[in-house]
Amino acid sequence: MTGRIKAPFLVLLLLCTSVLAGCVSDSESAEEADATTEEQKQLPVWEIGDNWLYTFITPQFGEDSARLVVADVRTDDGLFMLGISSEGEAQRHAVINHNPFLGRVTMDGLSVYENGDPQPVFNFPWAVGNSWQFRLLGQDWTATTDNIYNGDVTISATSTEDHELSYVFSGSQGFIKSLLWTDNEGIDHLEMNLNQKKTDYSGDVFFYRAGDIHDNLYEENDQEIYDTFLDEGYSPNEVWDTLVWYLDVEISQQGGSGSLSIKDHQGASPLTRAWGAGSTEKGSFGTIPSNSGDHSITVTLRGQDSFVHLKVAGALVRSWTL
Repeated sequence: MTGRIKAPFLVLLLLCTSVLAGCVSDSESAEEADATTEEQKQLPVWEIGDNWLYTFITPQFGEDSARLVVADVRTDDGLFMLGISSEGEAQRHAVINHNPFLGRVTMDGLSVYENGDPQPVFNFPWAVGNSWQFRLLGQDWTATTDNIYNGDVTISATSTEDHELSYVFSGSQGFIKSLLWTDNEGIDHLEMNLNQKKTDYSGDVFFYRAGDIHDNLYEENDQEIYDTFLDEGYSPNEVWDTLVWYLDVEISQQGGSGSLSIKDHQGASPLTRAWGAGSTEKGSFGTIPSNSGDHSITVTLRGQDSFVHLKVAGALVRSWTL
């Protein structure tokens, strides 16, 4: 009887050994597949000229790209200055205000500034399970490091208003690889994706440190529409270097027309526009002089569904040549 069960027993034993060996082998393969280095978990070292090309997508303004460049390393106050390689894009980002990763960035943690205070969006050295808090994009977030794989760190955050922020930090590229901000109704407000990382940028770099002044949507009306905004300057002791405007316009094909005029308190009209039936002006922007005081806005709109969306921001202009 004993001799009869030896063979099946040996077969069973061999099968179990094979399965266990396969599990160990698979586990070891999974560990070997993760090529994350200890250096990639640490605070990256930025140098002047490091640059990252991103695509930004928002529901209101669509898709645009910008190259973010380390323009200055200020060891006296422990700050990097992060600017944009195109002055036009710097102006655009100043007025539509959807890129939180511009201007001052702390050297000790790559914290970005919101309302004058550094915010720890990243948590070095990275470790799965770490949790921390910060404020960004007008929301208060609690974030957690969910995963680290091949140098990419996956983070998820939830705000006090039930918004969700998911982003990936690339340890090999030294900055954000992707980011998605979704509100509590499931609407994506910002998507940010890295296309390219380079070093040794050569050329001009710009940063428009901006503050919102005016944002209004004007719709079809039989009467002239009057509005105002106040240019108070950056502070009581410092005026804006310039004002940046942004227009999104659509005029009805059937009997549509429209016009816009901005006049400062001295009577000058730095911005005027007129549109005929079927006209559109999507995402145009530019600058007008900053002249502290009240500004008046006059808008005419005819035709069903005609509208004008006007945004104005004040800006302090900084530039570097690398």
